[in-house]
Formats: sequence, structure tokens, C-alpha cells
Amino acid sequence: MKKKLLWSRRSLLGCGALAAGAWALGAAPQALGSGMRTIEIVARRFTFLPSQVPLKAGERVQVVVQGMDFAHGMNIPDLGKRYDLVPGQFTRFELQPSAPGTIEFLCDNFCGDGHETMHGRFVVT
Repeated sequence: MKKKLLWSRRSLLGCGALAAGAWALGAAPQALGSGMRTIEIVARRFTFLPSQVPLKAGERVQVVVQGMDFAHGMNIPDLGKRYDLVPGQFTRFELQPSAPGTIEFLCDNFCGDGHETMHGRFVVT
């Protein structure tokens, strides 16, 4: 009886570990199996990291932005897009630039002194 109870505890622990691993994979920013390249950006006072993101014209990518410390906003005026960046959450969107050039993005939610330096660009070649 003791052996069976021990085995059951191990089974439960193993199932719990598998469930936790599956949850972690689901929460991860990677676009598993999509064939799309994933670009990860972190939004933190007063910067986007990286602030310059290289892309290729015609390439479809998934952009995953994680807000770290404040409810930032990501505004991409040239594309007419805007996203709320909630601390601790991932914001995902797809991007497929059609021609070479620069696509600017900026924080549009005032986050304190230094806010005006919080911007970046997608550099499309």
C-alpha cells in the first residue's frame, strides 16, 4: 500500500511538472510551428530594447513586446497602429513591411522625465 501511495505522489508530481512546462511554453513569446520569425522587444522606462530592429522587405514577422514596469503605449504612426503594453504581459502583432525604409515607433503614454527618449525603429532592407 505504501509503494502504491508513493507511486501516486510521483505520478502527480510528474503530471504537475508536465502541466507547468506546457503552461510555460504557452506563455513564451515564441511563435512555435508558425514558420514566422519572432522579434522580441522589451518596453522599460525610458527605452525600447532593442530600439532598432532590422527587417527584410516582404518578410512576415511576429513582434512580441513585453511591458516591464509601467503601462506604456506603443504607437506606430506610419502603420496607423497602437498597442497598450501592460506590465508583465506580452503584446503580439504581425508585421510585413512591403518596401525598404524606416518605420518609427514610440511610447505614447507619458512615463516620466525621459519619456521623450522612448522610441525606436524598424529598419527594413
